[in-house]
Amino acid sequence: MTLTDASPPEDLIKDGTDAGFMADVVEASKSQPVIVDFWATWCGPCRQLTPSLEKAVRAAKGAVKLVKIDVDKNPAYAGQLRVQSIPTVYAFKDGKPIDGFQGAVPESQIKAFIERLTGDGAVSDVENLLALGNESLGLEDIGGAAQAFAEVLSIDPGNVKAVAGMARVYLATGDHEQAIQTIAMAPKDSTDPDVQSVRAQLALGSAPARDDGATAGLRDRVAANPTDWQARHDLAQALAAQGDFAGAVDELLEIVRADREWNDQAARKTLLTVFEAAGAGSDVARDGRRRLSSILFA
Repeated sequence: MTLTDASPPEDLIKDGTDAGFMADVVEASKSQPVIVDFWATWCGPCRQLTPSLEKAVRAAKGAVKLVKIDVDKNPAYAGQLRVQSIPTVYAFKDGKPIDGFQGAVPESQIKAFIERLTGDGAVSDVENLLALGNESLGLEDIGGAAQAFAEVLSIDPGNVKAVAGMARVYLATGDHEQAIQTIAMAPKDSTDPDVQSVRAQLALGSAPARDDGATAGLRDRVAANPTDWQARHDLAQALAAQGDFAGAVDELLEIVRADREWNDQAARKTLLTVFEAAGAGSDVARDGRRRLSSILFA
């Protein structure tokens, strides 16, 4: 359903009656799912549930309608549907009740109820799997992250966030070649921040730069000669390739602070790439940009 097909907000929710039940619920559900909320004025849980139902229906933007039935004033269809306690909610589709629940349930359960009714469950699954994959990466559960992102790609092969997620999995294991091949699945002109972050990480260093021994050697060179800007720049790239963006920012800012024009402003340019790799909204990027500005405009 497009936005132009969606019912205007005032038509989404109405107070129903026994007299209008056939038209408002049964017949209406043949063209659009209808949720029926059986309630009463004296019912405390009803006063909790109904506002949440209304909020969720409005959030669905015309995908479903809500009809509220006061069972004290309109007992007929509540009796036919064997409503024994309130609140009771039924979902009608194609003229028939197909789902329902009783009691004041959490908003998350109402959302899931509507997603089942409208066929948007796959979207919810994708979002949950992406969140799981990102959480697993944060916990260094590489296997769990790979499984979550792979499952998203089985549902939606073109999902750029899952593509970026799989590329990040390969980066975490040091397999840059596979990461390059994976991120190539995303459109070249993609502006998705996750895709841009992976591409920036790949631009920062190659597989050899991730070697701990090579990084230790660069640290030794910088310790022996703190003004060896090339060694410090190489160290920053190695740290960024390992995912230590904060450490990379520290090294690059040291170069900018001492000689901002070094090697055609290479340190400042690399800093911008590190910010992109870390994520434009990340704490590393925000703090790094603040510190860079204080140096450039001091």
